Amino acid sequence: MIAVAADARAAYVLRLADDAFVLSNRLGEWSSRAAMLEEDVALTNIALDLLGQARGLYPRVAQLDGSGRSEDDYVYLRDEREFVNCLLVEHENGDFGVTIARQLLFSTYQLAQWQGLLGSSDELVAAVAAKAVKETTYHREHAALWTVRLGDGTEESHRRMQAALEAMWPFAAELFERDAVVEEAVAAGVAADPDQIRPGWDAFIESVLEEAALERPATAWAPNGGRRGLHTEPFGFMVAEMQHLHRSHPGATW
Repeated sequence: MIAVAADARAAYVLRLADDAFVLSNRLGEWSSRAAMLEEDVALTNIALDLLGQARGLYPRVAQLDGSGRSEDDYVYLRDEREFVNCLLVEHENGDFGVTIARQLLFSTYQLAQWQGLLGSSDELVAAVAAKAVKETTYHREHAALWTVRLGDGTEESHRRMQAALEAMWPFAAELFERDAVVEEAVAAGVAADPDQIRPGWDAFIESVLEEAALERPATAWAPNGGRRGLHTEPFGFMVAEMQHLHRSHPGATW
């Protein structure tokens, strides 16, 4: 078990890293399973971009929390409830429409977040953000194009894309939550303010949905808890599978 110091900067950067890492794992599950070769490669490349973002951030968490841990320690030696990613990124892939809906909602948020972090007072976070903005711009474009293609396609693709959007939509609320960690990190100039991200997120999502002939879901349900280590059941299975080899052969190198 890894105890993260009671430092808002460390906690905030760990959230950034976990969001990217967990979504990378989910998208990696599409490798060799996508409907066509082009999408197999596209989703795998997006997963690798996210993995690179996480790898750039975990060492900074170790510096901030004083643990001196490696990125492998954070990924393979934390228990399920020590991960602080949002629930949206851990959601199972479902069909292709669900994956695209999840990607649209999160990549739109993540791009705005990286843009806000370009001015972070933490120089390493700002440096990761500078590279990530270029990558995430493509991630958002890819998701938006597929949302329009499916939403404004056949009757079947429209129905399934609308259903996927409705399934993923409630989980987006957690992206904009403010708690003590966010408040302190924003005050320190480390974090991007979620209140400043939200208007642009709403505007972009609305424009994509309009072009895709999709309706914005109306729901008051807003599941949360990921930032506090309260995760969905499928996430536990993902973590167990991910950590099995490392925990079975501690200290092994190759």
